[in-house]
Amino acid sequence: MTDAPLTQPVAVDSTASVEARNALLRVQAEVAKAVVGQNVAVTGLIIGLLSQGHVLLEGVPGTAKTLLVRSLAKALSIDTKRVQFTPDLMPGDVTGSLMYDRSEAEFKFRPGPVFTNLLLADEINRTPPKTQASLLEAMAERQVTVDGEAKKLPSPFMVAATQNPIEQEGTYPLPEAQLDRFLLKLNLDLPARNEEIEIVTRHAAGFDASNLDAAGLVPVATAADIEAGIAAVKQVAVSPIVAGYIVDIANATRQSPSLSQGMSPRAAVALLATSRAWAWLSGRDFVTPDDVKMLVKPTIAHRLALRPEAELEGVNIENVLTSALDSVPVPR
Repeated sequence: MTDAPLTQPVAVDSTASVEARNALLRVQAEVAKAVVGQNVAVTGLIIGLLSQGHVLLEGVPGTAKTLLVRSLAKALSIDTKRVQFTPDLMPGDVTGSLMYDRSEAEFKFRPGPVFTNLLLADEINRTPPKTQASLLEAMAERQVTVDGEAKKLPSPFMVAATQNPIEQEGTYPLPEAQLDRFLLKLNLDLPARNEEIEIVTRHAAGFDASNLDAAGLVPVATAADIEAGIAAVKQVAVSPIVAGYIVDIANATRQSPSLSQGMSPRAAVALLATSRAWAWLSGRDFVTPDDVKMLVKPTIAHRLALRPEAELEGVNIENVLTSALDSVPVPR
């Protein structure tokens, strides 16, 4: 994804679909009232919602990861909850647990913060794997099982998790199974000089990150717009040529000598989903090879694993993925 504005919508589908797209496109400008220079990440989060997936945001402390998700929820007018992941956090603190009701002399389920539309899992890699794993069922099946009973989560539902780079002290690497549950991984880089000047200027003028109302953020889209968008994305056409292109990319990663783990079929399906969402946001009812190329890195890079010898040689996963992508002829 580039930092350029998304293509303006064209009337290729129903009025409800176009209205939903227009509403979601306005979200980027609304979030920019509080967050400077993270338009790509905003678009990625919207793609995650439209694809019914989850998004992992990685960046050093202070790159507005948490503020970004809070601003998105404000602009979307959906229910959101935040969990600060810490070393002493327990699984029940996330999913909920059975509590004894003295008045009725029975155990009742008290829902945890996961029962929401947008769950902000803040600094998810600061809690041990046992608690990280508490999200697996919710992310994969959109339900939580307690005492043998499955409890459905609201719709739409997305986990937006933030993490600091693994190299930092006091963090726990996410298990491969957990990483694979994230549809997209977005890296939030440090701002450019002009963007950082804008950030400092805003704070000098009294900007308060804890008060988004004061920043002028207002809801510009609703859960209904997201649901309409989800339905429209499912109708975006994928030709056999484009499907073959996705599979060829997957095979190229599996044959890479630098990778011990290439793309799985689930990864290929994920790339299809994000490409469809991007195509719809761009105002088209069909996927092009360029859509696929645009979404390859954020959708696939975190699912790949380097061979130990390649890692020792300083090989970069993104470079390996670029080489694999370049080895596949682009259909025209």
